[in-house]
Parts: sequence; structure tokens; C-alpha cells
Amino acid sequence: MQGTLTFLGTGTSMGVPSLACDCAVCTSSDLHDKRLRPSILLRWPCPESDSAAEPAPATSRAKKGYLPFPPIQYPDKKVPCERVVVIDTGPDFREQVLRSGIRRVDAVFYTHSHADHILGMDDLRPLSFATFRQSGPIPLYVSGETRGVLERIFSYTFLPDSPYPNRAKVALHDIADGARIKVQEVEFTPVPVLHGQLPITGYRFGNAAYITDVSIIPESSFALLEGVDVLVVSALRHTPHPSHATVSQAVRWARRIGASQTWLTHISHDLGHAETNTGLPKGIALAHDGLTVPVTLG
Repeated sequence: MQGTLTFLGTGTSMGVPSLACDCAVCTSSDLHDKRLRPSILLRWPCPESDSAAEPAPATSRAKKGYLPFPPIQYPDKKVPCERVVVIDTGPDFREQVLRSGIRRVDAVFYTHSHADHILGMDDLRPLSFATFRQSGPIPLYVSGETRGVLERIFSYTFLPDSPYPNRAKVALHDIADGARIKVQEVEFTPVPVLHGQLPITGYRFGNAAYITDVSIIPESSFALLEGVDVLVVSALRHTPHPSHATVSQAVRWARRIGASQTWLTHISHDLGHAETNTGLPKGIALAHDGLTVPVTLG
């Protein structure tokens, strides 16, 4: 089954440009250097038996000064049925949804509980109303640690006796050790990694994998990445960081895994897009917001 992976955001926790910074990347005129907080979007078509169409959405929009996402063209003005999965909903999630043009979400997977990965959860509300009418609450797949943080920050959503009438129609689902998760036709395999001392979760789906905020990939997790053809892995900068991989570390992992194409994400303002890409090996490049690549999902 063929699908697409779209980078909703490729920046760090502070985004690029960073506030109050006048460095060369933050003041760059290259739109590839404008990076929202990290997140990806997966899309694939429904089976033919499930392909009811609906009215076409408004054209997706790009914030001024940012690269537009590829336009979605539907000649018959109908939207073919598709599955939509998001990994992480950071503080820029609302803007990312407007830019991508999505109207519903089938599931969300969370990598960990840091602010740049969860604070847009409440912006699932309007999308969740549409999903709820069709299939019930949007499942949010989380570790135990992420569950605790989400329940605390968004207590008005998750408390059973919450009086808030328009809370998001979502439901937390714990990720069990070693258990694969199926969303409609596609299977997702959690890939345990470390973000400094914090255990977090990457995900494999078909021939692709997404691993962000990583500093250590355990040996047992390399086995889960065998045969990956499209790898997305974080690379913060060139100089070492206690909880994030450097560019050279990410390149070594990419070579070991053997993916045909590796895209680097969670990129700081230390890395200019064009300059960095000229120094990377063939088959490895910085991703950018709005980049969409084909993936085989099963």
C-alpha cells in the first residue's frame, strides 16, 4: 500500500527563526530555513469498499514567509476517502493543519511529553468532532509518562467529570512493550530510543521510520529498523548536545540502517538548509517544512 509522509514541522523546540536571534539562519531569506515545531503527517487511500467521497476542502494555506505545502487537486471537486495519522501535535499544530488542508485524523502517535510535541493537542478539537461522528474518539497512542503529562496539562479534556462541553473527542491508549498497533490497514511498530536520560518512542510503519529527539538508539531497536528504506531521524546541529544527535551521529545511524533515503529533522538554527545539504552524503539531506515523500506502508 502506497502513502505519503509530509513534514508538518522540522524545527527544534524553539522553532526557526528563534525569537530575538539575528543569526544568519534566523534572518535567512531561504524559505527552507523557516521551521515549525516537529511533526509529520501520514496519508494513504482507503480501500475501494470504503471510498465514499465528501465535498472538497478549501485550498490549504501557507503562513506568509513559509513554504506552501503541495496543493491538493481534486478535479471532480470530491475528496477521495483517505486515512490520516499524525505523529506529535506541537504548539504550531493549528497552523500546520491549516497549511496541510486535512479535515479529520484517524489517530495520533506521541513520541514523548515535551512541550514542542504535545501542546497543540487541544487543536485536535474540531478535527475530532468530524472523526467522532464517523468512528468515535481519536485514539492517542502514548507511553505511561506521556499519558501522565497529558492528563495533567489537559485535565479539562481527560477528567471523567469534566464540565467542559466542547472538549476534544479523544481517548488515550497506552503503548505496550513490543506490541504493534494497527490503524485501519497500516501497522505501526514502536521503536524505543533515548532522549538523554528520558525513554521516548520512535515509530516504524511499512518501509519507513520516524525517530526524533534521539540521542541513543539501543541495539535492540536497530533490529526493529532492519529493512527501512525511508528513514527520518533528528539531527540538531554539528556540535554535541546531551540529549540530541548531531549531524555526524545521524549520518552514522543512517549508514548502519542502510536506508535508501534519510531525511534529517528537528533542526536548529545552527544549520542552514542549503549549506548543510551540500556537505551531506548522497541519500541523506535536511528535510524542510512541507516536504512530502512517498512511502510504502504495507
